[in-house]
Amino acid sequence: MKKIFLNFNIKNTFIGLVTGFINGVFGSGGGTLLVPILNNILKVEEHKSHATSLAIIVFLTTTSSFVYISQGTYDLDITFKVAVGSIIGGIIGAKILCKLTGRFLRISFGTIMIIAALRMVF
Repeated sequence: MKKIFLNFNIKNTFIGLVTGFINGVFGSGGGTLLVPILNNILKVEEHKSHATSLAIIVFLTTTSSFVYISQGTYDLDITFKVAVGSIIGGIIGAKILCKLTGRFLRISFGTIMIIAALRMVF
């Protein structure tokens, strides 16, 4: 097993601060920023950037969720209903990720981001 070294530096801390802020304000989105940041700024390989982004999202969403729960801005019933499908979809997606090319990941991720942006604007 690889040893994990905690190497805190200003760039990584700033990236975490920005993505955490975006996630906290919008209820998600920090992970959406992480993939291009990991690819382009930190030069992480495509597959690893997607997987690493998902791992980081655990911390983003857990922290934001505690704040939302404490403020009463939370619908527990919907959370549990959607979580079941999310778990199944997450397992399937994680297994498929390893079989996709980096080019396909970039194109499909970019396409989804463009569609999401257009839906938000219009």
